Amino acid sequence: MRLAACVPPIPEDLLSSLAQVGIQTDSDLLFSGSTSDIFQRLPRGTTTLKELAQITALVAESASAQGHKASDLLRDSEPDRFLSGVPQLDQFLEGLTTPRRMIEVSGDRGSGKTSLLLYLVLRHLVEQPQSSVLWIDTTGDFSVTRAEEILQNFDGPGASTTLDRLQVSLALEVDAVYEVLEDLRLSFNMSRVQGIVVDCVTPLFSSLLSPVSSHGHAIMTLFMRQLRAFATTFSITVFVVNNSTLFTPFVPGSASNNPNIRKPSLGPSFTFLTDATVWLVLDAESDSGNEGTKHIAQLYRSKITAPKSPCWFEMRQGVLRQIEWK
Repeated sequence: MRLAACVPPIPEDLLSSLAQVGIQTDSDLLFSGSTSDIFQRLPRGTTTLKELAQITALVAESASAQGHKASDLLRDSEPDRFLSGVPQLDQFLEGLTTPRRMIEVSGDRGSGKTSLLLYLVLRHLVEQPQSSVLWIDTTGDFSVTRAEEILQNFDGPGASTTLDRLQVSLALEVDAVYEVLEDLRLSFNMSRVQGIVVDCVTPLFSSLLSPVSSHGHAIMTLFMRQLRAFATTFSITVFVVNNSTLFTPFVPGSASNNPNIRKPSLGPSFTFLTDATVWLVLDAESDSGNEGTKHIAQLYRSKITAPKSPCWFEMRQGVLRQIEWK
């Protein structure tokens, strides 16, 4: 920036004197030596050292980039989170669905794992028209019709292009998933990707794990580390769906109605490969009516947040709602 364009303007006689010693831009004034050195080079009587220091400070301020508070940057990043719009559930998800996190969602069949994530992803894409999400389907069960039905309940700036920005890839084996991730890494739209969903990881590794060999565990660990690299490098939230299995040994008849007799599948090694595990339970004893079901979200384990109380929410045809207790 030329000094003649500064606001507030520098006096004309000082501009002329500075030009005589080769100082015509803000860079010349700020990086041609100290203020006292420049003052000694100026013709005698041009200005005082104090006035020159004040003008130098003003030039430095106008040439500097505007600063931002860390708290403001944190608030700006909040739209990147995956939220449900259900206050109680969003409070439960606080700190879990932020960028660079890798979250396991586990539970029994019918507990709402896929439905919860599909709802969170669609709502996010509707609210963030510049974002996209990669959904890796490892079972061939993803339903576009179901996604369209859920999408009808949203009205936001990105509603018309939501399904265009939800990239669904079928990958039935680990190598196929690697190919999908590599294609994503090389794509031109990598900066727009805010989330990756792997639904689900259980069939990818369950046949590889063995109590007498570590080979399958090594494959699983390497895969999860690759996912974490995506999460941290590209500031992405990664969700992995995992099925459930019985605790062993299992004692028949002992607290059979307690969801804690079940645990996430893939063994104890998998527990340490994600940041947290959200455990979902279908509240079969409750009757929500109107073809709705009540679900319980529990924080099974977390390395990133404090313990949380269980959260109840209602799901009607794939749409999440807050439970109105009577």
